[in-house]
Amino acid sequence: METIIKNYEKHLISDQSVEAVDINKNIENVIETNKKYFACDICGKKFCQKLLLKKHFHTHMKEKPYSCYVCYKAFSTKGNLDEHLQSHINKKPFSCVICHKDFFQKHHLNNHFRIHSNEKRFSCDVCHRNFSQKGNLNRHLQSHTNEKPFSCDVCHKGFSRKNNLNQHLRTHTNEKPFSCDVCHKSFSQKSSLNRHLRTHTNEKPFSCDVCHKSFSDKSHLNRHLRTHTNEKPFSCDTCHKGFSRKSFNRHLRTHTNEKPFSCDVCLKGFSLKGDLFRHLRTHTNEKPFSCDVCHKGFSDHSSFNRHLRMHRNEKPFFCVVCHKSFSQKSHLNHHLRTHTNEKPFSCDVCHRGFSDKSSFKRHLRTHTNEKPFFCDVCHRGFSRKSHLNRHLRTHTNEKPFSCDVCHKSFSQKSHLNPHLRTHTNEKPFSCDVCHRGFSEKSNFNRHLRTHTNEKPFSCDVCQKAFAQKDNLNRHLRTHTNEKPFSCDFCNKGFSDQCNLNVHLRIHTNKKPFSCDICHKDFFRKSHLNWHLRTHTNEKPFACDVCNKVFSKKSNLNEHFRIHTKEKPFSCDVCIKDFSQKSNLIRHLQTHTNEKPFSCDVCSRNFSNKSNLNQHLLIHTNEKPFSCDICQRKFSRKNHLKLHLPSHTNERPFSCEVCNKGFSQQSYLNKHLRTHRKERPFSCDDCGKGFFERRDLIKHYRIHTNEKPFSCDE
Repeated sequence: METIIKNYEKHLISDQSVEAVDINKNIENVIETNKKYFACDICGKKFCQKLLLKKHFHTHMKEKPYSCYVCYKAFSTKGNLDEHLQSHINKKPFSCVICHKDFFQKHHLNNHFRIHSNEKRFSCDVCHRNFSQKGNLNRHLQSHTNEKPFSCDVCHKGFSRKNNLNQHLRTHTNEKPFSCDVCHKSFSQKSSLNRHLRTHTNEKPFSCDVCHKSFSDKSHLNRHLRTHTNEKPFSCDTCHKGFSRKSFNRHLRTHTNEKPFSCDVCLKGFSLKGDLFRHLRTHTNEKPFSCDVCHKGFSDHSSFNRHLRMHRNEKPFFCVVCHKSFSQKSHLNHHLRTHTNEKPFSCDVCHRGFSDKSSFKRHLRTHTNEKPFFCDVCHRGFSRKSHLNRHLRTHTNEKPFSCDVCHKSFSQKSHLNPHLRTHTNEKPFSCDVCHRGFSEKSNFNRHLRTHTNEKPFSCDVCQKAFAQKDNLNRHLRTHTNEKPFSCDFCNKGFSDQCNLNVHLRIHTNKKPFSCDICHKDFFRKSHLNWHLRTHTNEKPFACDVCNKVFSKKSNLNEHFRIHTKEKPFSCDVCIKDFSQKSNLIRHLQTHTNEKPFSCDVCSRNFSNKSNLNQHLLIHTNEKPFSCDICQRKFSRKNHLKLHLPSHTNERPFSCEVCNKGFSQQSYLNKHLRTHRKERPFSCDDCGKGFFERRDLIKHYRIHTNEKPFSCDE
C-alpha cells in the first residue's frame, strides 16, 4: 500500500506538467464572451475558466488520460482520479458531526448535511419543486424536457443520466462488479450493494421526522412521508387518480397495457421490471431470501418480510373502523372493503364484482379455463398457485401442519384448524334459523342452503344446479367420464377422492365405523348412520305425495320416481329406461351375459352379488326376514314386503282403466296386459303368446313332453 501511495504522489507532481496539445487543437472554435465566460461549441455549456473548459472537452472526446495505478481504471479529469484513489486508501477525512458518517470529499459531506438541515436551496422553475443538491435539480429538469442525451449502442435506448446508461449497459454484459464481503453476493450497481449491506447490519439510517419510524432505504422513507402528507403530485389524465412519480409511471401502463419488460425464456411480458425479476426466479428456482428461524427460502423480498411477521406475530396495519390488525397491507385494504362493501373489480363476462384484484384474476380463469400453474411430476394444471402447492404434497406426502394435542399431521392448515376444534368441541358458527352449531365455516355455509334451498353452482352441460361446488365437480365427471383417482392395488379408477378412500378399505379390510349397540362394523360413516336407524326405526325422509317415510334419502328419491314416472337411466344397447341405476347395471349384464359371482356350494354363477346372497339362503335354508303379525319367515326382504299387504288389505297400485287395486306393482303390470291384449312371452316352436312367463314355461312341456312332478306312492 505504501508503494501505491508513493506512486500516487509522483503521479500528482508529473500531472502538473502535462501538455494538452490535442485539447488545444480541439478548442480552436472556443468563443470568448465578455472576457468572462468560455463556451463549449459542442453543447454550449459555459465556464468561467479556460482550464475547466479543457476538462469538460474530455467528456465529448471520451478521452480518459488519467489512469489509476491500483486498478487501472481511467478518468477524464485529474480530480476524478484523486477522488477514486482515496477509495483504495480507504481514508474518509470528512465526518458528519450529527451522525458521524464519513466521506471522501468535502462537497459530499456538504450535500449530506442538507439531509439533517432539510435545506433545499435549488428550485425548479417549472414545477417549483425544491432539491438539496444541484445535480438532483439538473436530473429533475430533464423530466420536463424529456431529454435523454445518453444512448445505448446495443439497443439504442436513451437515458437522461450517464450513470443510468452505465448501469443499463451491465444488463447486456451481465457484469456485477460490486460484491458483498459477508455473503459474496454480486450486484450490478453500487447503490444495490449498499442497500443489501443494510440487511446484514440491520441499519436504518433514514428516519421520519413525524413518527420517528426508521427505514433502510431513502425511497422507502419518501413513500412513507406521503402517508403523513397524503401527497400525490402526479395525476392521471385518464382516471384522474393521484400518484407519486414512480407509481404514476407504473399506473400509466395499466391504461396502455404496455409491457416493456420481457422474459428471455418464455417471452412473457411484464409492465414492471421487479415483476420480471421475480418471474425469472420461477425458471431458475432461485430463493435468495432465507428465514433464520425456519430456514424457509423465498424468491422475493416482500414475501420474505411478510413471512417474518408470522414469527414475530407482527401486525402493523390497523383498521380505523374496527381496530382489527393485519400483517399485510393488502389484507387491510381487502378488509376495509367489508365496511364499505366496495367491489371495484368487475367481470366483463358475468358482471360479478370483487373486492380485491387477486380474487378477480382467479375468477377470470373460470371463464377462460386457464391453468397457468403446472405440476412437474404429473403435469397436471391448476388455476391457482395455492392449489398447486397443496397438490405437490400428494406426491411428497408432506404434512407440515401438526396438532399439539394428538400430534396428528395435516397437509393443509385449513384441515388442522377444524381438527383442533374436535379437541375443544368449539362450534363458533351458529345458524340463526335452527341455532345449530358448526365447527367449520364451510359446513355452516352448506347448512344455510338447506334453509334457503339455494343452489348457486350450475352445470353448463345439463343445467342441473347444486348447493355445493364439490358436488358440481363430481357431477361434471359423469359427463366427461373422468376418473382421476386410481387404486394402487387394482388400478380401478374413481371420480372423487372419498370414493377411492372407501374402496381402499376393501383391500385393507378396514371398517373404522362401529355400531355401539350391536358392534357391527362398516366401511363408511353413512352406512353406519343408515344402520343405526334399524335400531331406532327412524325414518326421517317423507314423500310429499303419499306421505310414505324412508330411512334413507336415496330410497326416497327412488320412490319418488314412481310418482313422476321418471326413468333417467338408459341402456345404450336396447334403449330401455330404468328408474334406478342399480337396475340398469343388472340389466346391462343380460347383454354381456356376464356372471362374475359364483356360489361356492353348487358353482352356479350370478350376474350380481345380491342374487348370489339370495341364492345362498337356499343352501342354508335361512329365512332372516320375519312378519311381525303372523311370524311367517321369508328368505328375501322383498318377499316380506309383498306379504305384508295381505294383513292390511292395502292395494296402493291402481289400474287406470278399470280402477282395480293391487298390492304389488308386478301384479298391476300383469293385469294391464289383459287390457292391452299384450302377450310378451312367446313360444319359439309354435308362436303362441302368453301373459305371464310361468304360463309359457308350462306350455313348453307340451313340446318337450317333460313331466317334472312325480308321485311318491
